[in-house]
Amino acid sequence: MTSVLLILLFGWTSTAAAQGGVPKIDVGPSCRAAAAGNTNAQDVESCRRSEASAREILVNEWSSFPAADRNGCYKLTTTGTPGTYSELLTCLEMRRDARNLRNKK
Repeated sequence: MTSVLLILLFGWTSTAAAQGGVPKIDVGPSCRAAAAGNTNAQDVESCRRSEASAREILVNEWSSFPAADRNGCYKLTTTGTPGTYSELLTCLEMRRDARNLRNKK
């Protein structure tokens, strides 16, 4: 019973977050992990700047993506991990581009 309630609550909060505008994602853990495992000198601040740029693109384009894509991509990129704005943006762009390819046929 508790599992079902948690699943329902998680589904509702992630849907609400994705529909209310660009959701807040804590990129700190992902940036620290990327910096720790990267030998190419990408530091945490560089990662944070990159994520801030991806978030700005999302802010400007958020309403152009269908709600189903926003919800699906948010769930996909944050389930089991904090997620990143870059992952969220990539997911949304890939879904948009795939739909555009299908529509051209």
